Amino acid sequence: MELMGKPLISHVFEKVEEIGDEVLIVVGSLDQEEPLLRLFDDKVKIVADSGELQGPLVGALAGFENALGEYSLLLPCDTPFLSREVLTLLFDISVGVDAVIPRWPEGYIEPLQAVYRTRPALLAARKVLAEEKTNMRSILPLLKRVRYLSTIVLEEVDPQLKTFFNVNTMVDLKRAQRIGGPNRQKKR
Repeated sequence: MELMGKPLISHVFEKVEEIGDEVLIVVGSLDQEEPLLRLFDDKVKIVADSGELQGPLVGALAGFENALGEYSLLLPCDTPFLSREVLTLLFDISVGVDAVIPRWPEGYIEPLQAVYRTRPALLAARKVLAEEKTNMRSILPLLKRVRYLSTIVLEEVDPQLKTFFNVNTMVDLKRAQRIGGPNRQKKR
């Protein structure tokens, strides 16, 4: 799906390419590899999840298994307005903990836009997937130290919290076009 003339995943890539040492894209099957390789050349590593189970944790496991760094930033491919400042803050406060996860005032968490210490997250993911649990929240009790970061704090660097806006429907896509439209195109 395209937004402002480029695939949604390109918006995500542009925000993270300078933050980490490597960028992994996890796909459901290797059939999806070719178009992504054309789009990103050798700037990313593409890995396929096992395909045995469905769910976000299955993809996260494939990422953790292939990540080289001590910490991994886990992100969905449909969040075009990620804030580099928010992502950097998550990394900055991840030292000494197994995960940094944004949390809304009412308690809802954002485990798919979080930083994980790779090795503990990998071990936890393997364990819960063996029990056929596929939700990211399933690994949290197995991590020793989880730091929750209030979205109230994140509003200091992303006042409208657009970093959490994701595109799941055509209505979301139209809204994203309104959000990113004129201001983005004037920045030439």
